[in-house]
Parts: sequence; structure tokens; C-alpha cells
Amino acid sequence: MSGAAQARRTIRFAHTSAGELCDPAELAAPAPVSRSWAWGRATGRGVRVCVVDSGVTADHPQIGGGVRQLAAVRAAGPAPDGTRPWSVAEDTGGDVAGHGTACAGIVRSLAPDCELTSVRVLGGNLQGNGDALLTALEWAVAERFALINVSLSTRREHFKERLHDLADEAWFAGVTLISAAHNSPVDSYPWRFPSVISVGAHAVADPERVESNPRPPVDFFALGVDVPAPWLGGATRRVSGNSFAAPHITGLCARILQRHPGFRTPQLRHVLTATADNIAPRRPE
Repeated sequence: MSGAAQARRTIRFAHTSAGELCDPAELAAPAPVSRSWAWGRATGRGVRVCVVDSGVTADHPQIGGGVRQLAAVRAAGPAPDGTRPWSVAEDTGGDVAGHGTACAGIVRSLAPDCELTSVRVLGGNLQGNGDALLTALEWAVAERFALINVSLSTRREHFKERLHDLADEAWFAGVTLISAAHNSPVDSYPWRFPSVISVGAHAVADPERVESNPRPPVDFFALGVDVPAPWLGGATRRVSGNSFAAPHITGLCARILQRHPGFRTPQLRHVLTATADNIAPRRPE
């Protein structure tokens, strides 16, 4: 806008930070947990991360290469029972919408040395099939990825039970699901499940700022407003939404796991809470 400052766009989506403080008495930590102990200068080296989304533009300079690209695909012909089963196969299509590239780029911006795999389940209109999502998640859990970033969800109730069982399977297998809360005030899955680390957005321009949410079901808030992220065609865009908050938590978790490879979802959730920026000062005893 020539000759005038452009007005800041008002962001209106659900599950965003209200700036509340969390009571330190609720933390099972007799002493503060430092970020230098939690992740320090770790880069996520050796930590396997799966991004289930719209694919990834692997040659984007902000992605850094080395991305395995897969897709959930449906069989060309029917099986003997008449169904057309889904499977995960190598993908040459790359990102078809930009959303997955943005999420993968955010993960890599925080954990540049993580081992990144993309499984495409969304089309160019960011629409997808629930069976494709389930197939991708089942594959990623079976492959025992340390972290699975799911910046999408489904509202369809007939997928709820299968997703819930899969989230529990991931929990017991040491696979951490990190899922963006829906941008609207609705119930959707898998972010609503307690076994999943769910993420909403704050607007503080600090990619390492984490806020613990004193009002579940969302667990944490991370940067999700005006986030600089890679996009299609080698471009960079400013994006907003809980989708882009979740990969900030995924990237930080990759760094924590490099330093503490034995951690699972409960430990990751505890460390993120103990190092959150909105923990109120402890009262003198």
C-alpha cells in the first residue's frame, strides 16, 4: 500500500493464546527446568520426523533437501471383496498446495538436521480422504517415527474410534503425535485425544516461545500468526493458523529428543510445560 502503512490483519481463529499464566505449583519439578538442559544447541540430528500433509517441495532452499517423499494412494482396481485398499507409496508429485512445505520448513527451521519424511494425504484444495489419513498414520506409527506432525484433522465421527485407537497405539509405541487444533471452535480429531500433543497459536514473533495452556484440551500454544514459511515455487509467505503453530512444537521436540533420546510423549509434554514462557514466578516457601 503506497504511502501508508498497511493495517495489521485481524486474525480470528479458535484455540489461540489469551496470555494466561500457569501456576508453577502444578509442575512436578522441584527446581526450574532450563532450556539449555532441555535442548540447548541441539539441531534434531538423528531424530526421525514424519509430516503428514500436502507433500513437500523437497528442493526448496528452506527445506534443506534429504526429504523422503511418499503419498497415501488408493489401489487402481478393486480387491476381491470389492474394496479399493489404500497404501503408502513413493511419491513424485511433491507438494500440491504449499501447506506441507510450510509445515516442513518450520520444522527444519528449528531442527535443521532432523530426518524428514513427507506423506501426502491432501490435494491441491487442501481436501483429503479420512482413509488416506488413517493409512498414513498407521504406516508412520508402524515405522516408529519419533515424531509425527499432523497439521490437519477430521470432523467425521466414523473415523473417530479408529483414530483414537491409533493415537493410543502411538503412545504405547513411543511415537509422539503432534497435532494442530482446529482453527474453528469445533471438535475434530486427532488433536482432541489426550494421548496427542495438541497445539494452538500465539502471536509473539519468537519461534521458540512455548505457552502451556491452563485451559485444556489444547496443550500448548506456539507461533501461529504471520509466520514466515517456505511455499511453492521457491517462495516465502506469511502464513497464519494453528497448522503452522504445531510444527514449531515438533521442531523443538526433535531437539529435545536429540539430547534425551529415551523420552516419550509424557516426558516431552512435561519438559515443554516446565520450560514454557508463561509459567508464573514461584512463590517463596
